[in-house]
Amino acid sequence: MLFIQLGILLLCIVIGARLGGIALGTVSGIGLAVFMLVFGMPPGSPPAVVLGMILAVITALSMMEAAGGMDYLVETAEKILHKNPRRITYMAPFITYLLIFAAGTQHVIYSLLPVIAEVSRKAGIRPERPMSMSVIAAQHGLIASPVSAVSVALLASLTSLDVGLVQIMMVTIPATLFGVTMGILSVAWKGPALDDDPEYQRRLAEGIVAPPSRQKALAGLARSRAMGACGVFLGAVAVVVLLGLLPGLRPTYEIIVDGVAVSTQVDMGRTIMIVMLAAAGLITLLFKADPAQAVKGNLMRGGLVAIISILGVSWLGSSFFTANEATIVGTISSFVGTYPWVFALGLFVLCILLFSQAATIVILMPVGVALGMPAHLLIGVYPAVNGNFFLPTYGTVLAAVSFDQTGTTRIGRYLLNHSFMIPGLVTTISATLAGLLLSSMLL
Repeated sequence: MLFIQLGILLLCIVIGARLGGIALGTVSGIGLAVFMLVFGMPPGSPPAVVLGMILAVITALSMMEAAGGMDYLVETAEKILHKNPRRITYMAPFITYLLIFAAGTQHVIYSLLPVIAEVSRKAGIRPERPMSMSVIAAQHGLIASPVSAVSVALLASLTSLDVGLVQIMMVTIPATLFGVTMGILSVAWKGPALDDDPEYQRRLAEGIVAPPSRQKALAGLARSRAMGACGVFLGAVAVVVLLGLLPGLRPTYEIIVDGVAVSTQVDMGRTIMIVMLAAAGLITLLFKADPAQAVKGNLMRGGLVAIISILGVSWLGSSFFTANEATIVGTISSFVGTYPWVFALGLFVLCILLFSQAATIVILMPVGVALGMPAHLLIGVYPAVNGNFFLPTYGTVLAAVSFDQTGTTRIGRYLLNHSFMIPGLVTTISATLAGLLLSSMLL
């Protein structure tokens, strides 16, 4: 029965991906209905916090776009990249890595993806190259971050082995940076040039996207408003990073539980939503951004496609895992118990099914400890937990596909031949091998 249900899940993804647009979400809704009504499976849960973060970030970006901020960012980036436009393929993944490393959540990438896509297109660079690798770099920046949930989960799992955060970071940071470097090299010359891509040429011919052109430079009041809108948005990103680096700065509040006042801190997901919505409001009031124009803009349209796609396919995956959790986790645990050397593969596979590095570590890392695996081996294989990209169902993957108007960043006809597969495998394998080597030398 599990394989029939898995087949339905994959079929919905394949059909939705081939139809394009919001079809990935709507077709997944059919699969969800079949799971619930035919198989009697629990409905699972839609990723409400992820959807809320995407919507809040897209709202801030759309207001910035309406105020001319996106034009100003693209204009500035074009000047930087004019002498060597290939630079964005190398710069974007490392910038993304550093941002996620500081913020402790990879969903900050939603503020970068539209910029990377537009700058690449205007510079004549195939957006697939920096877009796909930036998504992968975000995953590796997350596991290297000392403030991320997955790092906290790993540290908690290894307390009995007398392992500290410094020891983990000594291995994880250089290993993931090496992996990202290898991943960038794997996509630097990937695919035909943008002008030779048949899908992009089809979209140009049908008027789906406008041909790139060097826009007229902003001047006067329009330039001032655009610069101000950019300043507010980038300031909001800086605030998010600061609150990720220094969690103590996030406000606390009291709630009553069973008649007892309990102090609770605002979590990072809600922090991002609040900061971004506030930034959108400031841009609206201070720089005369037109709300109606923001709703009609390219960023809002791309964001809504991403939200609907993520809603459907993530909810479908959640239902599948909830119904089969005992079988999936039990099978992986017993397999690892018989063949400890495949512990890295277990981390990778379980992450594919869970869509969460932190949840994977919480479930499987204690199994490794119980099996008596040494600390250096457990830390060495830690980068293998980045399996989110394998099936094109994760939020950042779907967002990258939606924001690339050229169609070069895509989900393949055969599901697994998508834009993220090669850089994802190269980066994760390279980081894991480097982690094993470093941990054997340093721990």
